[in-house]
Amino acid sequence: MFELRKLPFDPKANAVVSEETCSYHHGKHHQTYVNNLNNLIKGTEFEGASLFDILVKSSGGVFNNAAQVYNHDFYWDCIAKKSQMSDELKARLEKDIPNFKEEFLKAATTLFGSGWAWLVYNPKEDKLQIVQTSNAQTPVTDGLVPLLVADVWEHAYYVDHRNARPAYLEKLFENINWDFVSSAYEWAPKEGLNSVKFYVSELHGGAKSCCGCGCH
Repeated sequence: MFELRKLPFDPKANAVVSEETCSYHHGKHHQTYVNNLNNLIKGTEFEGASLFDILVKSSGGVFNNAAQVYNHDFYWDCIAKKSQMSDELKARLEKDIPNFKEEFLKAATTLFGSGWAWLVYNPKEDKLQIVQTSNAQTPVTDGLVPLLVADVWEHAYYVDHRNARPAYLEKLFENINWDFVSSAYEWAPKEGLNSVKFYVSELHGGAKSCCGCGCH
């Protein structure tokens, strides 16, 4: 049985989202995806499987809920605190995506409907990219390693900003947990999708950490 992860920050003091948003977004939406996943995998080939294996091997409702569990897990870490980007990641962004802030915010703002905007590492091309995914889709199923995500489902920002998605995104960008993103980038070229597997296992059980630091 999967369990809802604890928030990696104090919901009363987060700079991106309010305590009320956390109550609904984490306590209700995220919890519902966990509950749905547990109910859907009962008596199936995925009962007892790791979240990562479910994520990359399932489809339909099972995939939708597994992916939303993972997407939200990752999102909370990306906004856990405001911190500084590593020199290595900064140099790589300047090389691969010189206008990163502008392009990332554009991708998040213009995504139609519900979904996610991601910074990912593409192992096949050895390159950082910005991608959009709709609804529950996640870059992991395309072989891409997530480094940063912005949740642009309305429930992520409507309590705090109503329909002003750009205002929410500006606040998010100014308070990114670059420590977490930089750590994800450090391991992505070394481990590829295994870095995602290690991250998931730290939260939901499974494989051991690749670096022993608890970040993956």
